[in-house]
Amino acid sequence: MTVTRIRLENFTAFEGLDLAPCGGLNVFVGGNGTGKTHLMKVAYAACSVRGPSDLFGQLLVQHFMPFQGRPGRLVRRMGSGASGRATVERGALALSAELTTRMKTADKVRVEGQPAWVEQPVTSAFIPVKEMLANAAGFMALYDSRMISFERVYYDIVARASLPLSRGAPDKDRRRLLTRLRKAIEGKVHHEQETFFLKNKRGDLEFSLLAEGMRKLGLLWLLIQNGTLLDGSVLFWDEPEANLNPRLFELVVGILLDLQRLGVQVFVSTHDYAILKEIELAARPDDDLAFFGFHRTSPDASIEYERSDRPFDLDHSPIAQAMASLYDREIARSLGGKTKP
Repeated sequence: MTVTRIRLENFTAFEGLDLAPCGGLNVFVGGNGTGKTHLMKVAYAACSVRGPSDLFGQLLVQHFMPFQGRPGRLVRRMGSGASGRATVERGALALSAELTTRMKTADKVRVEGQPAWVEQPVTSAFIPVKEMLANAAGFMALYDSRMISFERVYYDIVARASLPLSRGAPDKDRRRLLTRLRKAIEGKVHHEQETFFLKNKRGDLEFSLLAEGMRKLGLLWLLIQNGTLLDGSVLFWDEPEANLNPRLFELVVGILLDLQRLGVQVFVSTHDYAILKEIELAARPDDDLAFFGFHRTSPDASIEYERSDRPFDLDHSPIAQAMASLYDREIARSLGGKTKP
């Protein structure tokens, strides 16, 4: 029940996009403003629809937070009366939302396919760039009772991390992942009174006292420990390299590759060369991998993408272009030449 297709028509930055992700690890690269995070948010909003009360249109508004909650502002600006559509497919299931620029409230969004979609729900998690567990105490209650300017992904990740353990002991594959993460964070994570702690030899350390990179590893440990990330689930992670020591990239990439081997579909966006290189070095021939490069041919052009099975075979990768530029400038300087600013 993984995501098999994402189609966007005049939605946010996209004029038209039809993308078929793989069932394993999907990696999005591209310059700022090329829609990588938007694409993941649409897919995650669809995966979050698990019951009749989870309205796809409402979730899109909560994840994108357009001004005054007006869904019409999610339509690509093409004049008054323009319409847009976001569609996510899981095999034969399709969930679609149609919007027009005139729509002012989420209840006006026309949704198709939701009754059949919720009959086969999927578990998912979205790890945003900004770590939230250090600010978890009282956050969910505040979000439920007040209109605060936080995207729904922040509420959801606190809720996912707060889930109690699933019944039964973890299987051997999950225990192996948990052991690797536990060694990296040098302890275990637990929460009490909505506050998250890392328990190690020095005692209980609240997350607000930990480096943000360690908090992210602790969050990943929780999602595996409580059974959120199991066979058939979907993980979205926006820029895992943010605030993470590069020496930990190998561990994080190894965990992501292992998760896709265990049946978790993974979506990752990154701006980091080392993340791509770690994937290239650690991947096995039978791993299910897809790399997508998003780009514009000009500032006013629509967003396009290319796909490759290898991270450095993309023709439009700002990561590869930046590394090539660094290399050229280093060679020029070592030969006594002038480098371009």
